[in-house]
Amino acid sequence: MSDENTKQKVEELDWSNLGFKYRNLPYSYHEEFKDGKWQNGGLTTESTLTVSEAAEDLHYGQEVFEGLKAYRRKDGGINLFRPDMNAKRLANSAKRLLMEPYPEDKFVEAVKAVVKANQEFVPPYGTGGSLYIRPFMIGTQPVVGVAPSEEYQFHIYATPVGAYIKGLNPMPYVVSDYDRAAYGGTGQAKTAGNYASSLLPSILAKKAGFADCLYLDPREHKYVDEFGGANFYGITKDGQFVTPKSNSILPSITKKSLLEIAEQLGLNPKETQIEADQLDELSEAGAMGTAAVISPVGSLTYKGKKHVFFSETKAGPVTKKLYEALVEIQLGDRPAPKGWVQEVDVTQVK
Repeated sequence: MSDENTKQKVEELDWSNLGFKYRNLPYSYHEEFKDGKWQNGGLTTESTLTVSEAAEDLHYGQEVFEGLKAYRRKDGGINLFRPDMNAKRLANSAKRLLMEPYPEDKFVEAVKAVVKANQEFVPPYGTGGSLYIRPFMIGTQPVVGVAPSEEYQFHIYATPVGAYIKGLNPMPYVVSDYDRAAYGGTGQAKTAGNYASSLLPSILAKKAGFADCLYLDPREHKYVDEFGGANFYGITKDGQFVTPKSNSILPSITKKSLLEIAEQLGLNPKETQIEADQLDELSEAGAMGTAAVISPVGSLTYKGKKHVFFSETKAGPVTKKLYEALVEIQLGDRPAPKGWVQEVDVTQVK
């Protein structure tokens, strides 16, 4: 669509070829914090925000955000996957950046309201698509000196998307010489600055023929941390699921879920330091996250050496099992652990 202010029409969508991009849907959610309290927000048809030229977020990056998805079930219903965990993580990110946390119960209800209002844009079951939901909060008080804002805007938009990384196709990655986040910095917060710092190394990796880059810990540059937009996992040669333990990576909801799924599958999961010099001890590796879901890593180049895991063309058997279990839970095709899935009321909005 050429005009970014034009609302998306559902009949214009090709569900099997959505890509991963923004579409302006009919409804968003908006609420402001001022005078020391949240101001009772709600659904809106406005998709443009207005802020001062001196707004805090524009100059000092006081911003946090989340990403989650709504999934169409086989029976036509709609599932949300662990939205309470996104609410908690947004609150933790806000606290790290000295922002007023958005109430966790209101967060979940706001997400449900956006999904319900835009329910016709949740892709049909079986297309591989989902409704991506982006809640975020920005500091809006006009400031000149460096100080936290006392006013905020909380907003949620949604957009129908296909796979961020298509299918279980192994991709080549490279270990970056750059750091994603500083040791003792904001690595555990989902804030814009961490992603801004990953733009250059990501582009350099892609220009060199890789899908993206993997970061090492920012203190010793010895242990695996994460990708720019996903966490890392490996499968050892004796079948154990391992994933990095670090204070500079984002606490992934997908990772937390896969640790439990791996336990159920008998993979003896463990969060531990993974030395980059010992990558050859892994038989499979992958990226995991809300956008990536699970994407196998075919190879990882480190210090000029290419480490090939299970295969450069096929996903490994353990990766397949993890992927199938996770996706089937999200789609409602497999019983979910208690509290993992919340249904959205699909009664038509009048």
